[in-house]
Amino acid sequence: MRYRFSVVLAAAALAGLVAGGVGSAGPSPAAPSTSAGPSPTPTLVCPPAVPIGGTVSAVTATSVTISYSMLLRPPCGYDPPVTVMLFASLEDAQQGQSPVAEAVSGPERYGTMTVDGLTADTAYWARFSADGVLVPYVLISVRTAPLPACAATVTIDNGWNGGFVATVAVRNVGDETLDGWRVSWRWSGDERILALWNAVEESSGAEVTVRNASYNGRLAPGGSTTFGVLVAAGTPPGGIAVTCGR
Repeated sequence: MRYRFSVVLAAAALAGLVAGGVGSAGPSPAAPSTSAGPSPTPTLVCPPAVPIGGTVSAVTATSVTISYSMLLRPPCGYDPPVTVMLFASLEDAQQGQSPVAEAVSGPERYGTMTVDGLTADTAYWARFSADGVLVPYVLISVRTAPLPACAATVTIDNGWNGGFVATVAVRNVGDETLDGWRVSWRWSGDERILALWNAVEESSGAEVTVRNASYNGRLAPGGSTTFGVLVAAGTPPGGIAVTCGR
């Protein structure tokens, strides 16, 4: 009897253990998930470069020409067209407010823009905008050229096979009396000066500079004088482009 009772107890205990998961495989533990889920969006890193660059390439008394280059495309840069804006003060330029003049580029990513209608001998500050955004990286200072002190024009009086005679008129276009002037030009071919009157030749060759004589260098505002030149040339030119200054 004792033996039978012990067997019954042992059988009952074993049954309890099996029911509780001991001594058998029992329910399998949950396997770790192998799904990676959505990949994180990578962080965009733009190269350390200025997306738009610009330099002043030319100035006159009333205009400024600026060369630009759009180095990077969106999202790290901009798409053309690009606008260059000129401001009358550094504060306005820093704030991007009250531009006094502007010019817009074409579809090219590299090129030049000329802003006209400016005041002579005046400082300006230039900034770019593109895609409707004021570009924060570039601030350019520039000054327009002063008004020329004088202007000169050339009239070819007579020409023949082998040379010509011309008259150069010099006029004071400034607001002050002009004490001395110089007229310069560049020959386009084999021209050379044979004689000069009412002026003095300072340099010859392809690049020519002529200055006033001792008696005709002082010109009141609006005043003018002339000098003449005899030139040897294979073929007389159609005209001569000259510049005048002090």
